[in-house]
Amino acid sequence: MQIDIITVHPKMFDGPLNQSIIKRAVDKKILKINIHNLRDYSTSKQKQVDDYQYGGGAGMVMMIAPIANAIESLQKNTKYDEIIYLSPDGKKLDQQICNHLSTFKNLILLCGHYKGIDQRIRDKYITKEISIGDYVLSGGELAAAVLTDSIVRLLPGAISDETSALSDSFQDNLLPPPIYTRPANYKGLEVPSVLLSGNQKKIEEWRTSQALKNTKEKRPDLLDNK
Repeated sequence: MQIDIITVHPKMFDGPLNQSIIKRAVDKKILKINIHNLRDYSTSKQKQVDDYQYGGGAGMVMMIAPIANAIESLQKNTKYDEIIYLSPDGKKLDQQICNHLSTFKNLILLCGHYKGIDQRIRDKYITKEISIGDYVLSGGELAAAVLTDSIVRLLPGAISDETSALSDSFQDNLLPPPIYTRPANYKGLEVPSVLLSGNQKKIEEWRTSQALKNTKEKRPDLLDNK
């Protein structure tokens, strides 16, 4: 998979995209990530990428020309399955979206900033808009990092135990059951005996019942989608 990220703050990706699963996926050549500085696509001497909005109002708006130049330049060499704008008014990210995007080969992620982007970019170039939650960030960079991580961990070979990703939270619209590790008894706090029984059928039944219980108590809304 190839992910191209367009941003006005490329250094924000130095940490999250160079660690853990993402770094291993890049090292294994499962993934290629390209960070593009939007200012490189500005034609002004000052490398301007924002301007005042027509009609007045507070806040600057990301200009159409630099973004269009960036997207069109990338499209000359690559056919993209989706051009995604990280936006607070996009569709809220969930596991099903992550699963779907992980099947694609090439993605562009556009990070908004300031008050947002010129609407004409959304009308002409953007194929999908995604939000990571009902709140506002200073820009789309952190959202793009979250989206990238959620997609990459699903790529075949990205994690050592591929079955682990299939049992993640939300894969079946369920929260996970409680999990434990050694020791079995810590100062009187004991692991449920069924997990020590060796009876895999009973263990799976226990996990399923606990996942349902956990979801009903903490996120009953998820069960409406089942």
